Amino acid sequence: MGEERESVLSAPYALEYTYTRSTGPVIGRFLTALRDGRIEGVRTAAGRVLVPPLEYDPDSGEPTGEPVAVGDSGVVTTWAWVAEPRRFHPLQKPFAWALIRLDGADTALLHAVDAGSPAAMRTGMRVTVRWRAERIGSIKDIEGFVPEADLGRGSPTEAAR
Repeated sequence: MGEERESVLSAPYALEYTYTRSTGPVIGRFLTALRDGRIEGVRTAAGRVLVPPLEYDPDSGEPTGEPVAVGDSGVVTTWAWVAEPRRFHPLQKPFAWALIRLDGADTALLHAVDAGSPAAMRTGMRVTVRWRAERIGSIKDIEGFVPEADLGRGSPTEAAR
């Protein structure tokens, strides 16, 4: 018999996701409001306002109701300082990830707070949105939040821009 040879079959393969995901009516409306410089949530049958909005009430599983405009300021409910931001973080300088319960909402939105230092952050502090100059209908239309105390006197972050 002859010499046996092993042969390996191979073929190029590229993993692709060639579809476009739809945001749906609830998230689509939320993103459109962000593009227009507003923040909206949804009301549940029990009267709670969810921000960011969900299609279904997490307590009952029922579809959520009408959209509700909420404020663009709120209260930090908890936070964590990021001393060395990573490439895909929303800010490329130290900042805090915070859960922010916006005025008129019953749930909190996770976003960045540009406070300058961890000493400037605290649970319970009021913050307000800093919108991007050019908005496209993305969560990134909110550049971040800033402490309300900094608004009147021009925060170091605002002065640096």
